[in-house]
Amino acid sequence: MESMKKIIILVILALVAISVNSQSSTQEVIEAFTKSYELEESGEYAKAIASMKSVYDENSYEINLRLGWLTYSIGSFTQSMAYYNKAITLMPYSIEAKLGLIYPVYATGKTDQVITLYKDILQISPNYYSALYNLGTIYYYQASYNEAYPLFEKLVNLFPFDYDGLLMFAWTNFQLKKYREAKILFNKVLMNSPEDASAKEGLSLMQ
Repeated sequence: MESMKKIIILVILALVAISVNSQSSTQEVIEAFTKSYELEESGEYAKAIASMKSVYDENSYEINLRLGWLTYSIGSFTQSMAYYNKAITLMPYSIEAKLGLIYPVYATGKTDQVITLYKDILQISPNYYSALYNLGTIYYYQASYNEAYPLFEKLVNLFPFDYDGLLMFAWTNFQLKKYREAKILFNKVLMNSPEDASAKEGLSLMQ
């Protein structure tokens, strides 16, 4: 019986020790994040990265996400992509990690991969504003107007008086020779921004 008590006491002490170490580790991570924000603010990105690497845990979504941003900020795009991809592996439905990954992917000129990422985001959240707008804009400037059209149409249905959505949908209609719709949309842009040069240009082209 006495030996059993000793075992129980040892187990309790071990659990307490694990708890203390866990709390200490968490505090160290918080301090590393805090320091990295301060260093980023002062433009010392290399030191900010070092701060995060001092507590690096490959199974930490938050640390991988933070390092993805910091390494992107110094132009280490391959490293950045690796960290963001690790974060996505840990949290597959994370929109913020996919949005983060778009930065280094776009910087390396991989437009097809950017398109795939925006499509992935829209699979998770079909009405996500920036994914609808940015993917539509990519298609527009690729002259893929039929692909851009449903994205801007949805955006304008969700945000009927949004300047950016209205303007891009107006130009998309114009490019598809839907002049009646384009004219209505350009005029709506002018209701939002009366001196808008782009809307005025669009209207002038249809006179």
